[in-house]
This record gives sequence, C-alpha cells and structure tokens, in this order.
Amino acid sequence: MKKLDGQIRKCKLCRLWESRTHAVPGEGNIKDPEVVFVGEGPGKNEDLQGRPFVGSGGKLLDELISNAGLQREKVYITNIVKCRPPKNRKPKPDEVDTCTSNYLLLQLGLLHPKLVCALGATAMEYFTGETKMGENHGKVFRGEKMDIPVMPTYHPASIFHKRALKDVLQNDLKKIPELLKSLESKKIL
Repeated sequence: MKKLDGQIRKCKLCRLWESRTHAVPGEGNIKDPEVVFVGEGPGKNEDLQGRPFVGSGGKLLDELISNAGLQREKVYITNIVKCRPPKNRKPKPDEVDTCTSNYLLLQLGLLHPKLVCALGATAMEYFTGETKMGENHGKVFRGEKMDIPVMPTYHPASIFHKRALKDVLQNDLKKIPELLKSLESKKIL
C-alpha cells in the first residue's frame, strides 16, 4: 500500500495533477479494514493537507462514524479521484476512469474490505451504475467493479446544503455494523 500511495502522490496520468497541491491517496486501517468509505474527490482542505476528509465534511463524517459504533482508525477512507478537481467541480469521466483503473481498484484489492460505503452520487454511480441517491441510499448492492458489497449513502458535505439529510446519512451508517454481521454469516447478497 505504501508503494501505491507513493505512486498516487506523484501521479500525472490525467489533467487533475496540474492544479493540485497534494494528491490524496487515502488513510486508515490497511490491515483488513471491514469498511472502506469512498467519496468523490479531495476538497480544498484535503488538497492542502494531503489527507482525505479533514475539512468540515470530514469532521462530520468522524462524528457519524462514531455514532454508528465504528472507529475511524479501523476503517479506510479514500476517494474516487485522488486530486482535487479545479473549483471543486465534479470529476470528468476520463478522470474517474484513469484514477479508478490505476489506483482505486488496486487499493480495494489490497484492502479486501467486507463492505464499501460509497459517499455521494459520483461514488454510488461508479460502484453500482445507479444515479438516484434518494431511491438507493442505504441499500446494499453487489459492486459492478469488484465482488464487494456496496452501500451508497449521501456525502457528508451534502448536509451543509440540506440539513434534513443528516438523519438519513446517520441512519444509513448505523446499518453498517449489522450489515457486517450479515455479510460474515452470508445472510445477504
């Protein structure tokens, strides 16, 4: 994983490197994390620090993870793209393809999580092919890219625009411990 992180930090495979301060590989438990949280891409604070989810959305994610009975140190957190898109725009399809095929799928292969929690529409669409978060959040899908169950939910930053989503996101994350038990006993999917 350290070698892959080094490659990500030096990456120039797509145009996103041109405006980044730091690439953001991801962080957390690299020894069999049960859950990998995958967001869209680094924001301003993440780009400046080279770490995922360290801004206000990250603080909220930490709170939600804790409230769900999980610990940030025991999960792994990363993004679909590893460099901040200019002006925080949505990553373009070729940027997503480049970053996921060269890095994200390798990360997941090394980590072997029991569950991927896709944070936000970009991550949900990448993993499941679905485009409607309102209909699909909190459900478990067999990932299209890898044979890992995926549960999409809202991105923590979406709560800053629509406060009512906080309870929805919290309820989705609270499902994770029970999902993990079910996955261990092969009761779902």
